[in-house]
Amino acid sequence: MHQTPLILPRGDLGRLLALLKRRGYRLIGPTVQQGAIVYDRIESDTDLPIGWTDHQEPGRYRLERRSDQAVFGYAVGPHSYKKVFHVPEERLWSVRRGRNGVELTSTAPEAPALALIGARGCDLAAIAIQDRILEQGAHADPRYVARRRDVFVVAVNCAQAGQTCFCASMGTGPKARSAFELALTEMLDAPHRFLVEIGSAKGAALANELELEPATSEDVSLAESIVARTANSMGRTLVTTGIRDLLVDNPEHPRWDDVAARCLACTNCTMVCPTCFCSTIEDTSDLESETAERSRRWDSCFTLDFSYLHGGSVRSSTRARYRQWLTHKLATWYDQFGSSGCVGCGRCITWCPVGIDLTEEVAAIRG
Repeated sequence: MHQTPLILPRGDLGRLLALLKRRGYRLIGPTVQQGAIVYDRIESDTDLPIGWTDHQEPGRYRLERRSDQAVFGYAVGPHSYKKVFHVPEERLWSVRRGRNGVELTSTAPEAPALALIGARGCDLAAIAIQDRILEQGAHADPRYVARRRDVFVVAVNCAQAGQTCFCASMGTGPKARSAFELALTEMLDAPHRFLVEIGSAKGAALANELELEPATSEDVSLAESIVARTANSMGRTLVTTGIRDLLVDNPEHPRWDDVAARCLACTNCTMVCPTCFCSTIEDTSDLESETAERSRRWDSCFTLDFSYLHGGSVRSSTRARYRQWLTHKLATWYDQFGSSGCVGCGRCITWCPVGIDLTEEVAAIRG
C-alpha cells in the first residue's frame, strides 16, 4: 500500500500500543529477561528494552547499555515469533476411560488476536516461510492457521546490524518489505521520533486515529540513510549464487568432517532458527491406564532418534546430521518450498556454544 509516510513522536508510541489493546489485541514485543531480549507479552511502551543494545559474536551474546534512549536499538535475541504460532509444546488431545467407554477430548489452541511489536524484516520473512508450509501447504496445520488468523504487525526497520547478521545477503532485511500494517524507522536526533510507513488498510485506520503529521522529505531521506547504513554494516555475508547445487553436489566434502569435529549436536541452531518447524509426538498415560494424553513438541534433525527407522537411525553420526541440516536449510528447501530456508538473522551463529558459523562453512565448501 503506497501512502505518504507519517511521523510518530516518541511520546505517542504508548498511545499507539494503547489503541491496539483497545481494539482487542494482545501485545507481543521485545522485553529484557534473564540477560537477553526476548519476545513476550507487554502492556505498554515502558516494557520495551529502552536504552539497551546487544553485542553478538559466534557463540557469544551480551546485553549492554546504550548512551541514548533508543527503543529498538538492538538486533535480534534468541526468540523469534515461531514460538507464538508454532508453539514449543502443546497438548493435542486426551482420553479417559469412562462409564460409557473411552472419552476423547480435543484441546483447542489458544488463538487470541495478536499485535507483534517491533518485528524485524528477517522475522517477517521467516513467518512468511512458515506460512507457506504450515498454513498454505498441502498439509496445513489447523492450530497454526488458527493462531495466524488475526495478527497486526508493527514492524521496525533495523538501525543497526549485529555481528552475526547477514539478512542483506538473503534479501530479507534490514528493511521490512511486506506483511506489516505499520513499519517504523527510529530516528534518534532531536526530536526522538519514528517514520511510519503504512502497509495495510488496518494500519492506515490506526494511523488515522493517531492523527499523525506527514513526514518531511528530510525525514524520509534520514530514514533511508539509516537503513542503508545498516545494510552496509552487516557482520556476515553469504554468497547464495548457485548455493543449491554447491551443497547438493558436495556430500563428501572434507569440510563436513571438520565441522562434525566441533559440532555438539546440541540442537541450539534449530531451536533458535525462526523457520525450523520439525516436531515430534509424545503419548503418555497414568499408572492405572485410566487417562492418556498426546502432545506435540519441537524436535530437531540433530537428535539421533529424529531419523530413526526400524533397525536404527538413518543419520547416526554428527557429520551426517549437520550435513542434513545445512543442505536442507540452504539447498533442498528450494526444491520443497521454493525459497531458501534461511533469512540471515544469525541466531544459529550467536547461539551455537562452539561458534559454528554457517556462512564460514559454505564459504569453505565453495572454496
